Amino acid sequence: MNKYSIILGNLGNTCDRFLSSGYKEQLPKEELIKQAGEIEGVTGVELVGTWDVTIDNAEEVGELLDKNNLECVSIIPDHFSQKRWGRGSLAAKDAAIREQAVDYTFECVEIARKLNCKILNIWPGQDGYDYILQSNLRQERNWLMENIKKVAKQSPDINFALEYKPKEPRNFSFMARASDTLLLAKETGLDNVGVCIDTGHALVAGENIAESIVILQEYGKKLFHMHFNDNYNSWDDDMIVGSVHFSLYVETLFWLHETNYSGWLSMDQYPYREDGQGALRESVRFLQMIENKLNDEVIQEIRELVNTGNAVNSQKWLRETFFK
Repeated sequence: MNKYSIILGNLGNTCDRFLSSGYKEQLPKEELIKQAGEIEGVTGVELVGTWDVTIDNAEEVGELLDKNNLECVSIIPDHFSQKRWGRGSLAAKDAAIREQAVDYTFECVEIARKLNCKILNIWPGQDGYDYILQSNLRQERNWLMENIKKVAKQSPDINFALEYKPKEPRNFSFMARASDTLLLAKETGLDNVGVCIDTGHALVAGENIAESIVILQEYGKKLFHMHFNDNYNSWDDDMIVGSVHFSLYVETLFWLHETNYSGWLSMDQYPYREDGQGALRESVRFLQMIENKLNDEVIQEIRELVNTGNAVNSQKWLRETFFK
């Protein structure tokens, strides 16, 4: 059975750029963790550095997780929502800022160790550029790789999952697609550096999520982590899983099975106006519904479908299996 987790902040007051105060009240951390533990099937939580956890409150947060029978799945260093990272973090032109970003990432490693957490999910959202002729593409991409390598090499007990996204907050992100992020991970030469697929980011990048899974797994078992959400393919809408796409997630879970992925399925959404706990619960239930269908017999049926490649038969099978 798959392991399900959520990003804690998804239960809170998720703000958009039009209303920075958000549309809901901000709940205390204790209530957010309690709500996470109440979602059936969820046994893990991801924490964002500075938002949810710091080096100073890590023990307190750990006690709250234990109280609610939750495991800390990953720490997500906050390389994206602080003013100092406005022109980049690990790849910033300013050497002093790059040094601060490295030091902060090491601090997140220590937080992870305090919480017995084995993954740092790295999304350096501010590392990229907005305008043509604004970036020294070779130099800044190299800084990004070298700084990730620096921290990961000194932290062999932690896996570093590099999360890619084609755009936002920058118009162009250095880690934009599965393949270029895989190249960066492999360039470090370290076994503990891999990739996180966010399904919404992959859709905006024009990828087929299942194919990205296969690429990452075929080239060194580099799929370290999964974030799940949904969108309309043009923006990272972070919607309830399965609300837009359906068959796509059937194929995604099938190929996670076929490539022996053993990591977490983590919900990463921004329910701006919706009940956060309800939105996350429905996402987990949707994926569990597919997972429950994928018994040995059904897995073999899908293998036959993909081997023969008859699109009419594939669509007929989807309809009869999931909608009849």
